[in-house]
Amino acid sequence: MNALPVSPQTLARLSPLAGLGEDFLRQLASLARVESFLPGPQTLDFVWQHKSVYLLKGELKLDYPAGGMKILVGGWDDALCPLNRRGMDPLRARAITDVEILWFDANILDILVTWHQAAPLMPAQSDAGSTAWRALPGIFDARQLTAGAFASLPAANIDSLLACFKRQVVTRGEVIVRQNDPGDNYYVIERGRAQVTREVTGAQVELAELRAGDAFGEEALIAETVRNATVTMATDGVLLRLANADFVSLLREPLLQRVGAEEAWRRVAAGAVWLDVRFPAEYQHDGLPGALNIPLNELRDALPNLPADREYVTYCQTGRRSSAAAFLLSHRGFSASLLAEGLNSIHTEKMISK
Repeated sequence: MNALPVSPQTLARLSPLAGLGEDFLRQLASLARVESFLPGPQTLDFVWQHKSVYLLKGELKLDYPAGGMKILVGGWDDALCPLNRRGMDPLRARAITDVEILWFDANILDILVTWHQAAPLMPAQSDAGSTAWRALPGIFDARQLTAGAFASLPAANIDSLLACFKRQVVTRGEVIVRQNDPGDNYYVIERGRAQVTREVTGAQVELAELRAGDAFGEEALIAETVRNATVTMATDGVLLRLANADFVSLLREPLLQRVGAEEAWRRVAAGAVWLDVRFPAEYQHDGLPGALNIPLNELRDALPNLPADREYVTYCQTGRRSSAAAFLLSHRGFSASLLAEGLNSIHTEKMISK
């Protein structure tokens, strides 16, 4: 596989990428992959499924399941469109000359293009002025759209969500959320850096640094509790702010995947992991067998060490803390669901004492 970067100019010639804008294409280029193949009688060892595939260079012969065939020249005519468009993967592909094939994960590409088309010119109003949404790197960062909270957002919600976000100019040293205050807003950093701290037995402990594209403030809104940390701007910057009610209806509810007890047990039997987000003393009392115990207030710091290829079913006693955990996991690109109504939904006969 070729590790060389793909230029935005190359992507700008491809359909449906033309017109997305250089900044957006630069982010998209980081998600592209290029494979090179030599000419010969053998067919290409290439997996077509779930990809959007383009021919950049060389001549390629494609044979289709219905019996048709086509010879394409890289960078021209039909090669500027996905080779497997309309869901028709080639039956065979053979390189006539040296060829370079560029591809994207089809789902990721569709998410990015959908967001770009859904809000091409809608202005974001604030004391920072009126700006086209697609010019804001914080929300249109590729990480946010493909592996963050916005990746699972129904397309029908995009327009309403962007209409509810407000831009907020902030200054270095400004406290955005304060520990133990009630939750009121969800934030995405458009520009700047912020420091996350927590007071523990009278001392301030630094937890994390947030940068453009990072989000914060969701835990208190989901769990309907107070802030568990303080977020202070480390630099001047601009935030995107979403009010509690809009966050719940437009982002939290579409993203959270609730499952009943029977379905949760089925998923765990198939390889998912129980994630108990209560305090250790609670877990020791009636934790489910085989569960991983990470208290909610420690989950954000633990995410880098969690296997990303596993599915997680979060639970607590009632479902409140586990809903915050499931959102946080999904927000970071993990496959996660929550046990609806928590352990209260598990029949005592299914509980196995530890």
